[in-house]
Amino acid sequence: MFGALRSGELLNKWLTLPPVTSTATMEVKAKVKAKAMALALALGKENQISSTPTTALKWVVRCCPNLPRALVHKLFRLRQVRILSPSSHSHHPTFKRVAAKDTLNTGDRILLPQSVKQTPTHKHHSHLTSQQINFIRTLVIYKDPAILVLNKPPGMPVQGGINIKRSLDVVAASSLNYEYSEPPRLVHRLDRDCSGILVMGRTQASATLLHSIFREKTSRALNDIGKEKRILQRKYWALVLGCPRRPKGLVTASLGKVVVDNGRSDRITIVDNSTIMSSQHAITEYRVIASSSQGYTWLELSPLTGRKHQLRVHCAEVLGTPIVGDYKYGWQAHRKWGHFDLSNVDDSREEELLKEETLPFGLNLKKGSISENHPRLHLHCKQIVLPNISQALQNVQSASNCDLSLVEGLELAADLPPYMQRSWDVTN
Repeated sequence: MFGALRSGELLNKWLTLPPVTSTATMEVKAKVKAKAMALALALGKENQISSTPTTALKWVVRCCPNLPRALVHKLFRLRQVRILSPSSHSHHPTFKRVAAKDTLNTGDRILLPQSVKQTPTHKHHSHLTSQQINFIRTLVIYKDPAILVLNKPPGMPVQGGINIKRSLDVVAASSLNYEYSEPPRLVHRLDRDCSGILVMGRTQASATLLHSIFREKTSRALNDIGKEKRILQRKYWALVLGCPRRPKGLVTASLGKVVVDNGRSDRITIVDNSTIMSSQHAITEYRVIASSSQGYTWLELSPLTGRKHQLRVHCAEVLGTPIVGDYKYGWQAHRKWGHFDLSNVDDSREEELLKEETLPFGLNLKKGSISENHPRLHLHCKQIVLPNISQALQNVQSASNCDLSLVEGLELAADLPPYMQRSWDVTN
């Protein structure tokens, strides 16, 4: 909660959006309810539909249609959006941070940083070269009327943020529309230095359904333990230092965020769920694919939940086998390993590995194997199995109740990036 500010100071520091009106709220509710009903049929939860109020994210998008969607999400992630309720005194207004999913009431006003006024509103595709567009299109490994699937290259961020010039969501919106009038939408994320399968929804309906699938995967994770068939299955390949004590197993260690470097950064760590209320349960299945005489091990990791840095922390802090190239959570292990020159390695970024621009966007996918002094993160989303979203939406449109567990599964696989393939060849 922030203290009272004078009206003049408020206007100088913030761009104030129009207050939420009851009419607008009802319009949004009607649209959301229609979408929710369609999704309820797909998820078999038609009895759980209720009116959904306007959220902060939807109100910002409605009032500022020219703002890039990636920028709007970035403002919420960086906690730069405020809310001013009508109960605040006009001469001494008080306001607080608001999250994207927070609901609004009639009369609430959203405040954005004044800097958004200088944000260019023209389309980003004008800044992409034909070479960049063609490169992004080579990443597409599957496309149907409902979804796009990319083999994300390591080193390219999925979403915008501080010091990020080009993110995959913005670039995809400029080059992967194909014949559609709306851009593809993110439904899950991969770390910047992680590679592999990234699924995007091509329409609002498919993106909303995919969001529900990925979100519910985490909430029902405890019930999915031991099941051979799940609505959503993800398998990552990782090269780690050392070898787990058991060839396969289940990691159930809760995660929490801690602030380090005097508040300049944060990291995820294992926490005691019984004592820290903000902890999040995280579950990972693993099995050993192969071990090498050099002491490396290839693991297959199947996350049952979707927590930030879950696989990296579970490998480093629970299994005791940090992922190769993960200097954030495995710095000491890399230093003790002795095979790498870490004198110039930055534990938060790996820009020194990308000095030679051999591909668009400054990407270099060949450097970084374990044969080099500075190995890159060896974590790759190798396979995803999910329901055929296009088929599921067709069933919804035909007004039939569609159980996603009965929908035909869609199996997707992505090749390793060249530097990981090189490490595979060296260790095998």
